[in-house]
Amino acid sequence: MTQKPIQFTVIDNDYSELIETQQGSYPNLMFLLRDKLGLEGFGECGGVGRCATCIITAEGITGNSIIKDRNEPATLSKMGYEDESTRLSCQLYITSDLDGATITILDL
Repeated sequence: MTQKPIQFTVIDNDYSELIETQQGSYPNLMFLLRDKLGLEGFGECGGVGRCATCIITAEGITGNSIIKDRNEPATLSKMGYEDESTRLSCQLYITSDLDGATITILDL
C-alpha cells in the first residue's frame, strides 16, 4: 500500500517552496530542510534540541506534533520564544501532522 504524500510550504526570507515527502523519509524536519534547501549552519547540534539553530514557526500542524516535549520547551524558553507556533524543526517528525502546514525559517 502506498503512503499518501505529505505536502507543506516552506518560507525562507523571500523564497517559498512547496515540499512533498513521505512519512519517515527523514529522521525529522530539520534534516529534510537542510537537505532540500541547503541551509548552512542549520541544526548545528544534530537534532538534540539544544542549539536552536533550526528554529522555525509552524502554522497548521496537527495531531501529536503540536506538543512540545523533550528539550524543546527549555531551549525555546532560554531563547525567549514563548509563542506556540515557534518550534525547533529537529523536534518535529515527518508525519501527516505536517500536511498542509506552513513552515517559516527564522533568522537568528
